[in-house]
Amino acid sequence: MAHHEHNLAIFRGKLKFKSNEQKIWGVFVFLSVITIIEVVFGIIKPEWLMAPFMSSFEGGFFATLANIFLSPFIYMKPLNLIFIVLTLVKAYYITWDFMHMRDEAKGLRRMVVWTAIFLICYLVLILLLEGDYIYEVYKNNFIKFDF
Repeated sequence: MAHHEHNLAIFRGKLKFKSNEQKIWGVFVFLSVITIIEVVFGIIKPEWLMAPFMSSFEGGFFATLANIFLSPFIYMKPLNLIFIVLTLVKAYYITWDFMHMRDEAKGLRRMVVWTAIFLICYLVLILLLEGDYIYEVYKNNFIKFDF
């Protein structure tokens, strides 16, 4: 460990606790609130979060390139983007507090946290691309909905 005293603050020192047990409960409450927000949004699915941010670009070569490279991000539904961001926040706080990364050396912290963030973003990209492809295949009736 880099130092032996536990840091009893979260949110970059804005919320401080008197003991490690209180801090664990504080992080638990924070993660529970995020989970409740995700569940509520997943159940009610507000209409204003179900429409994509933008429609596809029209035009020449550069519009086609923009459609190819930016479509997983720009054309996704805002609700999906909210789920992705909240999931990354939860993963960060679980790693930072419950795995005690805040007490480790800077190099180890960066190696663990940035690798996880990169892999999660890569997984999300693959899921969005493949999910969109499968949706288009079923939507265009190349394969019947058989389930």
